[in-house]
Amino acid sequence: MNDSKTPIGVFDSGYGGLTILDKLVTDLPQYDFLYLGDNARSPYGSRSSNVIHKFTLQAVEYLFSKGCPLVILACNTSSARALRDIQQHYLPTSSDPTRRVLGVIRPTVEVLNKFTTTQHIGILATEGTVNSNSYKLEIEKLFPSFTVVQEACPMWVPLVENGEADSPGSDFFVRKHLDRILREDEAIDTILLACTHYPLLKDKIKRLLTPSINIISQGEIVAHSLQEYLVRHPEMEQRISQGGTVRYLTTEDSNKFEEKASLFLKRKIEAQSVAID
Repeated sequence: MNDSKTPIGVFDSGYGGLTILDKLVTDLPQYDFLYLGDNARSPYGSRSSNVIHKFTLQAVEYLFSKGCPLVILACNTSSARALRDIQQHYLPTSSDPTRRVLGVIRPTVEVLNKFTTTQHIGILATEGTVNSNSYKLEIEKLFPSFTVVQEACPMWVPLVENGEADSPGSDFFVRKHLDRILREDEAIDTILLACTHYPLLKDKIKRLLTPSINIISQGEIVAHSLQEYLVRHPEMEQRISQGGTVRYLTTEDSNKFEEKASLFLKRKIEAQSVAID
């Protein structure tokens, strides 16, 4: 990589962050991006908070070492379990405290009021994100009148990563969690897909639900939020190189990553294997 490049780093524990990256590249095509997937240690969702924090920090430090002045945690689990500590404790004492790490939870929550009429929100996420209560707590802070119901969907990530998102066989696992969350609160009119894998199930979810329920995925929201952030922080925007390039790094076999990534991006890419621990 050209040492003169200072790309926006995008990190995910696996492949799901590619759904965020895709929207970032679409909406901000002038910038350079560097994607890192910690696929060798994925999934993060069932790991302890200490392990998630350790792995996320290793990824952030790696992207910083590659010139990224700004890193987006395009991973709900990392955003829920590690972001706050990295922002409050790691960055201020790091070698360059002007670097920044942003997550996906806050910008997503900030716009939920635009979608709901009943103020009853359903959250579909990994076990780690649900157990962290990060979305529930953030919603309570911004919109205290909202009612929030969460549902962990442990089978959804494997379905997506094994190319079964569109298969009839996945209907059972998708319907199971939709039925469960709506039984708990029939007034839900907005469901947030709080895992970056889940947009690949969005069409199926829509078919299984009444059209009156809004299904929200995060890619467009995060991309719009980043655009606004760079306008508010011109000092950061000026640090990011503008060559319109995208590079992909993975901690697993690059050929396997390239094959799986095509499920998320609907196109072929080239990736490089790296070690970050």
